[in-house]
Amino acid sequence: MKADKRSWYQLIWVTLIVFLFFFGLIAGQALAQGKKVPRGGTLKVLYLEPTHLNPAIVSGTPTGVPGMQLFAGLLQFDDKFQPRPYLATKWEVSPDGRTYTFHLQKGATFHDGKPITSADVAFSLETVSKNHPFGVAMFRAVDKVDTSDPHVAIFKLKHPYPAFLAATHPLLLPIIPKHIYGGGEIRKNPANIKPVGSGPFKFVEWKKGQHIILERNPNFFRKGKPYLDRIIIEFISDPAARTVALETGATHFVPYSYVGSPEDIRRLEKMPHLAATTKGFEAIGARGWFAINTRKPPLNNVKVRKAIAHLMNKEFIIKEIYMGIGKTATGPFRYTNPFYNPNVQKYEYNVDKANQLLDEAGYKRGADGTRFALSLDWIPGVATNQSTCEYLKEQLKKAGINASLRPVPDFPSWAARISKWDFDLNLDIVFDYPDPVIGIERMYISKNIKNLIWTNTMGYNNPEVDRLFAEAQVEQNFEKRKKLYHKVQEILVDELPIIWHLEVEYYLFYNRDFDGVPLDVWGPLNPYDTIYWKKGK
Repeated sequence: MKADKRSWYQLIWVTLIVFLFFFGLIAGQALAQGKKVPRGGTLKVLYLEPTHLNPAIVSGTPTGVPGMQLFAGLLQFDDKFQPRPYLATKWEVSPDGRTYTFHLQKGATFHDGKPITSADVAFSLETVSKNHPFGVAMFRAVDKVDTSDPHVAIFKLKHPYPAFLAATHPLLLPIIPKHIYGGGEIRKNPANIKPVGSGPFKFVEWKKGQHIILERNPNFFRKGKPYLDRIIIEFISDPAARTVALETGATHFVPYSYVGSPEDIRRLEKMPHLAATTKGFEAIGARGWFAINTRKPPLNNVKVRKAIAHLMNKEFIIKEIYMGIGKTATGPFRYTNPFYNPNVQKYEYNVDKANQLLDEAGYKRGADGTRFALSLDWIPGVATNQSTCEYLKEQLKKAGINASLRPVPDFPSWAARISKWDFDLNLDIVFDYPDPVIGIERMYISKNIKNLIWTNTMGYNNPEVDRLFAEAQVEQNFEKRKKLYHKVQEILVDELPIIWHLEVEYYLFYNRDFDGVPLDVWGPLNPYDTIYWKKGK
C-alpha cells in the first residue's frame, strides 16, 4: 500500500512538473511575442548626398536610402528573394503569367492624408516607365493597369514576364501620389526636393551639404510602426571623418562600405560597439567597371578598348587597393548570377599585347611617345575609386596613353557630367538587381541611350544584343533563357563597351544600441520601420 501511495505521489509530482514546464514555456513564448519594442530615439545615418528625393525618376542608393523611408511599394522580399506584403496585402498571378492582381492596404494614406489608390499605382508605373533610367527595361511588358477598384491594381501584361514581381520593390516602383506629381514636367516638380510620400517617415528638412531630416509618420499603415522618432542622414565628404564618426558613436548606421579605406573596414569590423555584416546586398549584385564612351575616337575602335583592358591588372587592384575585399569581374553578369557565363573571353594583363593592338588600330606613338590623351572620371565618395583611377593612369602611360584625372566635389556634380556624356572612361559602381531585365540590359540596349546616369551612357548600339535581350525577357524556360544570356555575354565581352574589373563586397556598419536592422536581400534599401533604439525613451 505504501509503495502504491509513493507511486501515486510521484505520478502527481511528475505531472505537475511537466505541466509547470510547458506552462512556463508557453508563458515565456507569449511574453516574448508580446514584448514591447522600445520606442523613440534618433538614428543617425551617414551616406552620400542625393541629387533629389524621388526614386521614381532616378536610380541609385543616394536617393534610394532616404527614398525607401519616404515612399512605400507594393512588395518587399525576404532573405531568399521570396515576396512578402507591403502596400499590397495579397496578390495573385494568372496561370498564363499575364495578369498580376494586387490588393492594396485599406486605409493607407500619403503623408498629406490623401488615400493611396490603384490610380496612384498606375500613375507611379507610368512615371517610372517614362523617367527612370531603366524603367523601359523593367516595365515595357505592361500593357495597362486596371484601376476600376481603388483598392485593387490589376496589371495586364502583353506577354509573360519572369521579372515582374521583383520589379515591384519600392526602390524600383515607389508609389508616389498622382495629385502631387501629376501634371507638368515631373523633373521640375518641387516635391522632388520636398517630397510627399507614403512610407514610414515624413520629410522635414534638407540642408544642402549637411543633412536630411525625416520624422516618424504617425499615420503609417503598418500600425505601431515605425519605432524611431527621427532619422538624420548626414553628409561627410572626408573618408577619415566618416570613420571617426562611426568609431565615436556620432553616427549609428553606415551602408555600402561608406566609411573610408579597406583598412578602415578591417579595423571597424573588430570594434565591439559596432555590428558589421555583408548580408543585405544580395539583390543589388554590385560591381565596379569602367564605362567607355564609344561615340568618339579613339574609343570607338574596339582594338583600343581591348588594349585598355589588357593594361588593367585586376588581381593587383583587388589585392593592393581593396585589401582582398571583393573578386575580379569577367563580364556583364556577376559570378553569382544564375545566368553567368564563365567561358567568355578573358583579357589577361599584358602590356605588350596592348601596345600591339594600339599599333594595329592605327594609333602610333608620337615623338614624345604619346599616342593620344583620355580623361578618367569616377563616382565620388569612396577612396578606392580614385585610387583605382590613379593606378589606371599609370598603366595607360605604359602604352603611350596620356590620361588626366577629373575629380568632382560631390555626387550631383559627377551625375551631371556623366548624364551629359561628357567623359572618356568613367569608373562606376553599378548594380545588377534581382533579374537581368531590371539591372543588366538597361546598360546595353539601344533604346536606353539616355542623358541619365546608370543607363547606356556609353552610346553602345548592337541590334543583335537588343534582340537577344528582348527574347530573354519573355522566355519562360530557364535553360533557353540562359543560352540567350550566355550569347549576350560573349558579344559584350568581345566588343567591350565596358571594362568590368571588380565584384564588390559591401559592408553595413551599425551601432549595437540599435536592433531590427533589415537584413533581407535588399538590406539598407528597405524601409527602416523595424529598426529600434534599445534604450528607448
